[in-house]
Amino acid sequence: MSDSSERESDAAPQMPTFVDPATIERTGQFWLDGLNLWQQMLSPKGEEPEAQATDKRFKAPEWHDNPWFDFVRRSYLTLSDHLLRGVDAVEGVGDKQKEQMRFAARRFVDAMSPANFPLTNPQVLARAVETKGESLMAGLKHLLADIEKGQLTHTAADAFEVGRNLATTPGKVVKRTPLYELIHYTPTTEQVGAVPLVIFPPWINRFYILDLTPEKSFIRWAVGQGLSVFMVSWKSADATMKDVIWDDYVAAQRDAIDAVRDLLDVPAVHTIGYCVAGTTLAATLALMAARGEGHRVASATFFTAQVDFAAPGELAHFVDDDQLAAIEKLSPDGFLDGRYLALTFNLLRGRDLIWNYVTNNYLLGQDYKPFDLLHWNGDTTNLPAKWHGSYLRDLYRDNLLVEPGRLTVDGTPLDLSKVETPAYVQAGREDHIAPAESVWHLTHRLSGPVRFVLAGSGHIAGVVNPPAAGKYQYWTNDTKVTSLESFVAGATETKGSWWPDWIAWLAGIDGAKVPATGVRIPGSNGRATLGDAPGDYVRAR
Repeated sequence: MSDSSERESDAAPQMPTFVDPATIERTGQFWLDGLNLWQQMLSPKGEEPEAQATDKRFKAPEWHDNPWFDFVRRSYLTLSDHLLRGVDAVEGVGDKQKEQMRFAARRFVDAMSPANFPLTNPQVLARAVETKGESLMAGLKHLLADIEKGQLTHTAADAFEVGRNLATTPGKVVKRTPLYELIHYTPTTEQVGAVPLVIFPPWINRFYILDLTPEKSFIRWAVGQGLSVFMVSWKSADATMKDVIWDDYVAAQRDAIDAVRDLLDVPAVHTIGYCVAGTTLAATLALMAARGEGHRVASATFFTAQVDFAAPGELAHFVDDDQLAAIEKLSPDGFLDGRYLALTFNLLRGRDLIWNYVTNNYLLGQDYKPFDLLHWNGDTTNLPAKWHGSYLRDLYRDNLLVEPGRLTVDGTPLDLSKVETPAYVQAGREDHIAPAESVWHLTHRLSGPVRFVLAGSGHIAGVVNPPAAGKYQYWTNDTKVTSLESFVAGATETKGSWWPDWIAWLAGIDGAKVPATGVRIPGSNGRATLGDAPGDYVRAR
């Protein structure tokens, strides 16, 4: 090739490179926000977005009055905002992957807050100077203690004790199996409902979430409303339960229902299923319907329970083949240590349940405050590995429960549409574990009459909301609608607890009363019991 042709080749025009206009806009906005930061540094009294100004991590005046720390705060919030917006702008990925990216980015942003590091937190520095370093030493002791026990502490360890100031509603253990204890609570009214109530709490936590301090106890309140109340207290898994599967929990629910029917000589019971126990209760009802036993349950109440896992919330980010394989490796003895599950739930609200405590108790060295709900939150239970793995695969990953016949229990195919039991479905508007939209789908999976109630707050506070507290609100809508959005649009808001609405609904199912005598009193007529409530399983590690 000649020199002239080489020069012509070198001079050949290049194809122009086009930049996405959206990228140009985001870049320009980033630099504009950076300039605004410097202007605010020079003129700190300038306005800022409300979400930034009211961020409770930076509510202390030192974050606003000191120019340097005000700049650190604003810089972090600006960079965080751009990082999250950058994730939203990523193209070429599926919706599920995009949600996983958002979830990871939010966790990263929360972790990198300047409030979480001693040298960038003015309160920590001031406290260290004020106490001559004693606050840092106290925080170090807290940290080392948590490392030793393998779990983040949220409340004072000696502030609460099961049987002393938690789970104190009087009753007796009337049955014990390798999987559960059945507690019968002592009536406090002269008459009780003819149809008793059997409560199935989730076995991923201790049952006393429904029997916290007396003023918060749903069980004590229900007893006071004239119900014969029974509670299932699940055993925390150990190596002896390595072969326990979902069929065993369904069988346990059926067994508890029949045990109460036999004990009180009644044809049917009311039931409550909370969270995973509510999902299992739906399967139990489907099994009983298939076997012609549906008449044994007069009603079913579901607290924040999902059956359709098409959009199950942020827990779905922990369910893929790689993570399922990792979870199996964490269970060499046939059960999953409950501390792993506690960490997972804490990550869903990392800002409140992790970093808040890192700052207050590790960096500031503050003593833990007594809080019954957080004591319960840290009182973990172990899970049977086989059950846990199949539950994540069959429901969270593959969503099989809503497909008639895809799942079987004890050889019987399950079909939720065969369930005609009257149902009360409660969801939490801010629930991050069982989103209200997901819980709503239960209303269209059952064939019987359903009342749906949307409660204020989330997975726990939305359920444990005694009327005397006067907190939150709930929404009802008697019009037949096809979506949660339509339900909310036409709903009536009522201030306070939804518990009175539920008890009125229950009375509408069967309001008959009987004297609170004889078998309605646990241990009466010489019947043997196995000890006082709250029993042994709730205390077992």
